[in-house]
Amino acid sequence: MSSELIAQYEEHLVLVRNLADNSIKGYVSDLESFLKHLETLKIEEFSQLELTHIRSWLAELQASGAARSTMARRIVSIRAFTYWAASQGWIKSDLGAELAIPKPHRTLPEVLDIADTEIVLASAQTRVDEDPHPISIRDLALIEVLYATGIRVSEICGLDLRSIDESRNTLQVMGKGSKERVVPVGIPAMSALRNYLSQARPALATEKSGNAVFLGSRGSRIDQRTVREVVYQAMAAVGSKMGPHGLRHTAATHLLEGGADLRTVQEILGHSSLATTQIYTHVSPDRLQKAFDTAHPRA
Repeated sequence: MSSELIAQYEEHLVLVRNLADNSIKGYVSDLESFLKHLETLKIEEFSQLELTHIRSWLAELQASGAARSTMARRIVSIRAFTYWAASQGWIKSDLGAELAIPKPHRTLPEVLDIADTEIVLASAQTRVDEDPHPISIRDLALIEVLYATGIRVSEICGLDLRSIDESRNTLQVMGKGSKERVVPVGIPAMSALRNYLSQARPALATEKSGNAVFLGSRGSRIDQRTVREVVYQAMAAVGSKMGPHGLRHTAATHLLEGGADLRTVQEILGHSSLATTQIYTHVSPDRLQKAFDTAHPRA
């Protein structure tokens, strides 16, 4: 029963909900964990399933030390499953609908200030100046593009040559759920990207390269692990352990501090909900004071 159920649910996530690969893996992993828990409870048929069984699975996860945000995600996952299972006749009713989703504690993302960001970029440029190796040129372009656009590490790995519009200084990015968006690129980042494409990519390219923009040392499309290592190395210039997602946070924060509105930042980042973008409103007191001085008639 378990293998058939998992296969049908995974097919639903792919064909009907059109979720990203990582999301599908998460949902399937949660379902497998839940089914194993049912086995320990000696539940052999779904007709025996009750809400208490779901709650006991969640309690076991919480007892193992799962974070509040993880618990919230697991509840979302099991609710999605029971809704589907009820619609397909696997269970009599949508038991998960009664589960309340706890609000996760919002933690402020780590960001670099503008001065430290400039140091990171200057350090990467210095490495190119001292040793204009194709890898150094590529790494500078990676850092510049990540900071300039705020795109995800998966998105920069997935860039194809056709994604680049040099006439408009934009990138066409494939985001979560196979949603495409157009993202502007600043002049320094586009300059670094052009230099990489003309001076470094040809030296790295092999028959395995295809249309990938960024390549690994052996010519294949660059992978996420390599991008993270590049970012970690660049961040050492300011003593930070920030990864690519930190650069995404930094880009969003600097956009807001520079006067961009939330809707614009939401579109650039590819957030489906404005609430996700609002976490970046933790911006500095200097920006708040500047906004007050500009907007308030009695400032």
